[in-house]
Amino acid sequence: MTRMHNPPHPGEVLREYLGDITVTEAASKLNVNRVTLSRVISGSSGISADMAYRLGSAFGTSPELWAGMQLQYDLYMASKMKRPKIQRLALAA
Repeated sequence: MTRMHNPPHPGEVLREYLGDITVTEAASKLNVNRVTLSRVISGSSGISADMAYRLGSAFGTSPELWAGMQLQYDLYMASKMKRPKIQRLALAA
C-alpha cells in the first residue's frame, strides 16, 4: 500500500458518502449511537474494524476500504510526530 500525502480523515469521506442523509438517520441505519457517528464524521474519532464492516454493508463497499483509509490517515499523522531514534534489533540466528 502506498502512502498518500496528507490523506483526509475517513470521516470527511464518510460525510460525502452520506450526502443529504442526516447523522441521526445514518446512525439509526448503522445501528450505532448518533454521538458515535458524529465523532467519526467530525474527525475526533477513528473508524474501528466494527464500524468499517457496518459502513461496508451500508454503502456496498468493502470494510477494507474504510479500514485502509483510517490506516493511511493514522500512519500519516504518526509520521508527523517527533520520535526518538530507534536502534535496530539484532535477529537471533
